[in-house]
Amino acid sequence: MVGSSIFQLLLSLFLLSSFWIQPSYAIKKSYIVYLGSHSHGPNPTSIDVDAATNSHYNLLGSVLGSNKRAQEAIIYSYSRKINGFAAELEEEEASEIAKDPNVVSVFLSRMRKLHTTRSWEFLGLESNGVTLKNSIWEKARYGEDTIIANLDTGVWPESKSFSDKGMGPIPAKWKGKCELDNLHNSNKRLCNRKLVGARFFIKGYESFLGKQNESSYTARDVDGHGTHTLSTAGGNFVKGASVLGNGYGTAKGGSPKAKVAAYKVCWPPINSTAGGGCFDADILAGFEAAISDGVDVISASIGGTPTDLFSDAIAIGSFHATSKGILVVSSAGNSGPASGSVSNVSPWMLTVAASTLDREFTSYVALGDRKHLKGASLSSMSLPSQKFYPLISSEDARLPNATPHEAQLCYNGTLDPKKVKGKILVCLRGEFGRTEKGEVASFAGAVGMILANDALSLDDTMADPHVLPTSNVNYDDGQYVYNYIKHNKDPLAYMTKSRTEVPIKPAPVMAAFSSRGPNIIQPSILKPDITAPGVNILAAYSEATGPTELASDKRRFPFDLLSGTSMSCPHVSGIVGLLKTLYPDWSPAAIKSAIMTTASTLDSNKTSLLDSNLKRANPFAYGAGHVQPELAMNPGLVYDLTTTDYLNFLCGYGYTQTQLKVFSPRPFTCPKSYNVANFNYPSITVTLGPDPVKVTRTVTNVGPPSTYHVDFRVPKGLKAFVEPNYLRFKKVGEKKSFQVRVEATGMHKPANYSFGELWWSNGKNIVRSPIVVQSK
Repeated sequence: MVGSSIFQLLLSLFLLSSFWIQPSYAIKKSYIVYLGSHSHGPNPTSIDVDAATNSHYNLLGSVLGSNKRAQEAIIYSYSRKINGFAAELEEEEASEIAKDPNVVSVFLSRMRKLHTTRSWEFLGLESNGVTLKNSIWEKARYGEDTIIANLDTGVWPESKSFSDKGMGPIPAKWKGKCELDNLHNSNKRLCNRKLVGARFFIKGYESFLGKQNESSYTARDVDGHGTHTLSTAGGNFVKGASVLGNGYGTAKGGSPKAKVAAYKVCWPPINSTAGGGCFDADILAGFEAAISDGVDVISASIGGTPTDLFSDAIAIGSFHATSKGILVVSSAGNSGPASGSVSNVSPWMLTVAASTLDREFTSYVALGDRKHLKGASLSSMSLPSQKFYPLISSEDARLPNATPHEAQLCYNGTLDPKKVKGKILVCLRGEFGRTEKGEVASFAGAVGMILANDALSLDDTMADPHVLPTSNVNYDDGQYVYNYIKHNKDPLAYMTKSRTEVPIKPAPVMAAFSSRGPNIIQPSILKPDITAPGVNILAAYSEATGPTELASDKRRFPFDLLSGTSMSCPHVSGIVGLLKTLYPDWSPAAIKSAIMTTASTLDSNKTSLLDSNLKRANPFAYGAGHVQPELAMNPGLVYDLTTTDYLNFLCGYGYTQTQLKVFSPRPFTCPKSYNVANFNYPSITVTLGPDPVKVTRTVTNVGPPSTYHVDFRVPKGLKAFVEPNYLRFKKVGEKKSFQVRVEATGMHKPANYSFGELWWSNGKNIVRSPIVVQSK
């Protein structure tokens, strides 16, 4: 009996342990395996492409044990312009393949985030809707035959902004395609003579989230972001555009007669906190497709945390584009005003910050003490005229189980409907969406909402199409409202209906959300490069979603207002399209230089550009300044760069021969020494110690014979010398070099970062470069 009992006990323990012990599976993640240059030429045949793909299978198969397993693991084979593949691998497998001498780098497919009726008049291309004579629009034929690619959330093809009315034939250089509209289970293609291409890339997203419904396999935009950015860059003319009657006018892109192509690389956010939905594997596939398809400009309102360039898919993709003569325009990011937050910092990209227009969509708040406050709103609803309502702060309306912090921010489930019903609710901005707060307020029974800016947002007020009457007031006015409630027993308020106001002065003003320098990856390169309109921008939108993107919002608009560096980026992309039409033989660097050296650092009051705190802004906020397309058309001189220059620059930062294979189409030998301060960038950034610093720049004449004289401005504690002090050009294409020496005077201790500027002038053209000096 005892032996039998022991046996049964042991058997039970064995069975129980067998139940508990589960097989251990290694986690697979999506990795990008980069291999450098292709053996085939720049125009591969189908045989070349197949050979490259097979070589990827062979390489990975040598690690995984068979080509069949390799084919199952590889989600993208970059086999045309970029050499590499994206595959789902275990960490040990990724480490193993990284050891192969043919492999340049292996890195995780990281998740990225997504970063106009009035804009073009504000930028000087038209007046009261009429194109100005001899403007860049007229001379560049509105960007005709230039092809602008957009890496984003896709496109809403039915938008009038993508009508091919008045458009000419598709250029022979276009090699792209238009994929089926699977969302509506039809064989209808999305394209025409305006929207020439529409493609989607989802495998990197699926690698993270799992297989998606086949109805997702479409380039159609169900978010609105991609439609908005693409129409800002190259949308056709659409009369009578507005949002709820606000901003009425003719919508159009920067290059309204350009051809456009949508590359859907961004998908629904993973969650409300992480955001994202754009993965490196898909982004790199989008870059390769756009380059192969024959586009002229790539607009990418996408970014992430700054990282080393050789493991940055956007930097790698944009380098390959640049080497093929395609300028990539990117967003600086929406992580401002934090110092060093700027993303997309590679020197071959044109990185765009965001600033305001001279137009506002306003709703005024009147308090019971007769104080009137200016706010921003695009709400379609309004309160009865001159009727005052009880006013309550969300913190005073909190439920017992909610923290004051959560209630102040109007988190869902923190408000007592009995306290809120029939009142105007004050919510603090921050931590989650502005329109989401409005939804919470509405569900709690509020008749209206005052959205008070937090200390981070300061004076950045946003006009949103809220689901209830709303006014977004700045930080100081928000504090006044809170103080009014605190010191009045029966606080009252009233809000006016939203309306459009122009012109607003001063403008532009830097947006608080726009990411700031310095560049933490390559400190010798000033980023951002330029600023452009990015606040309350009206452009086409997807009718698959409501203007607030809330599930409860059943409204559908053909146009919407959005804000972000995502909106400023395509403004510049459209301008690049015009310059590409005017000067098809100019390099990407020459076009970039033309935009930067003609930018303005003055606002509409002819005073220095202001930051979001209404103090003087600096180049870490705006780069070279605010874009001026009319002046960019005739820059006089340009700072040009070649692929070799970019590689030398990377050598100067200590990139190894192996790392250089990420960028170079062939083996590249670094010079014995290279000073990154001499990289021929349109801005000058140096680190100054006790000894003087010397930098050299070379300019190329792109105008008539002329003599340029130099002038400069440096702050207290520094002095500068330029040699020679004049440059005489006899012909187009002639190059001249000059040297700048910066040193401390010893009389004043310069700040950690000091800012100045240098400009060359021939009496007609002013070629200006910002100077940034870090003192140590």
